[in-house]
Amino acid sequence: MRKRIIKQSSKELSPPEQGWLDLEPLAEIELTSETAAHPIESAIIPGTGPGWRAMHPGEQTVRLLFAEPLRIRRIHLQFEEENQARTQEFVLLWSVDGQQTYREIVRQQFSFSPPSTTHEVEDYMVDLNGVTALELRIVPDISGSAVCASLKQLQLA
Repeated sequence: MRKRIIKQSSKELSPPEQGWLDLEPLAEIELTSETAAHPIESAIIPGTGPGWRAMHPGEQTVRLLFAEPLRIRRIHLQFEEENQARTQEFVLLWSVDGQQTYREIVRQQFSFSPPSTTHEVEDYMVDLNGVTALELRIVPDISGSAVCASLKQLQLA
């Protein structure tokens, strides 16, 4: 009998040299709210802070508008919640016609149950050509409790 030990794949964050786009010069960002201590830049520019947090409870939108159409091959999202048990939903959409129409990429729900389950990583391999806008809608608690949305990290390749 022949056998070989293989490495298990993990959902760990890929290193920055994996071709992540520098979104700061490429995108204008529209969002429904943010706190001063957790601006959107800290979720989009690696190493600049603790991530984004909305100022107000309820559904929030983060929209990236690209001056030049992009090809996106990978979308990486990280969410954290260390304080409150809840079920969150997000929808990721894209547009090729300057926000006239949007197509859904994914709709996902997951539960946070601190202290054991506080982290969610979503990594999508896609092939989106001519992207002029990418929109992330977050419902922080589908039960409707007064929870503020947050996003630890958003990366595109």
